[in-house]
Amino acid sequence: MQVSKKKMNRTIEKQVYAIFYQMIADLKTPAEVKAVFTDLFSTTERQVIAKRVAIALFLDKGRSYENIKQTLKVSSATIASVQDTLANPGMQITINKIKAEEWAGAWAGKISSLVGKIMPKK
Repeated sequence: MQVSKKKMNRTIEKQVYAIFYQMIADLKTPAEVKAVFTDLFSTTERQVIAKRVAIALFLDKGRSYENIKQTLKVSSATIASVQDTLANPGMQITINKIKAEEWAGAWAGKISSLVGKIMPKK
């Protein structure tokens, strides 16, 4: 990936980012996100982002650098870079969203199991 060294006009840059962020906020389903990200980002760019999210989640869960390195095939430098961002608002939102989804999934399974026991299938 190569970024132009030529700087955009600040006003235009703000508008471009505002449009980009709003477009992402307007995506409704994982399928929409996948379609948009697949077309906008290269395979490598998506992999870098996905690994950064996974590293953050693994660090939050207390996994060791060595475990993360082996599991995700990343360097200690990459893990340290992500660790430096863990307290940042964006990373906290990311981690909390994933944890909420995991919690909801776990409880949905428990509730389904309980309902199955209370109301057996006919």
